[in-house]
Amino acid sequence: FFLATFLQMAIALYFATILSFSTRFQILFRGILFFPYLINGVAIGFVFLYLFQPGGTLDTFLSWFGVTDPPYWLGDPNIVNWSLAATSVWRYTGLNFVLFLGAIQSIPRGLYEAAELDGATKWQQFWALIFPGIRRIIGLSFILAVAGALSVFEIPFIMTGGANGSATFVIQTLQTAFNFRQVGLASAMAVVLLAIVLVVTVI
Repeated sequence: FFLATFLQMAIALYFATILSFSTRFQILFRGILFFPYLINGVAIGFVFLYLFQPGGTLDTFLSWFGVTDPPYWLGDPNIVNWSLAATSVWRYTGLNFVLFLGAIQSIPRGLYEAAELDGATKWQQFWALIFPGIRRIIGLSFILAVAGALSVFEIPFIMTGGANGSATFVIQTLQTAFNFRQVGLASAMAVVLLAIVLVVTVI
């Protein structure tokens, strides 16, 4: 989940940069990118549970390209966490996208015009204008993404229940409190998680 946060931010930054300029159907694409964030996490979990199940939507799609023996997306301990992380990326990319888009649009248009007069390419404009201008928003998004990766709960709990090596720290805390009736230990685990998030945020 931690590694997936970098992919999530990269995708969001890519589309925010493209759609900050004049693009055909940009309002439609903005809505499509942000829409998954508005959906309830439980609904997303059930939708992707059907997508990843054996013989489900993803396996059917891959069979069109000759993949006749797809892996068990949620049953194989080697790839289950990647499947869950991909689901989280799909859901939360929209939040980062909106943050990045708002920051990019706050950069004065005159800077872009001056850069174009100097012969700067779009790539040079990104590194010289956009990236420095939204650096604080990138830092904020990174903090939110790391905190979310450390405390992820909804999607793995609904889709696997923590089975096959997909139990996150929060799921283990929940099991400790309600399955094993060790409420004191679970409370201590929650405090430890808070401390870890604070340390990461400070760094």
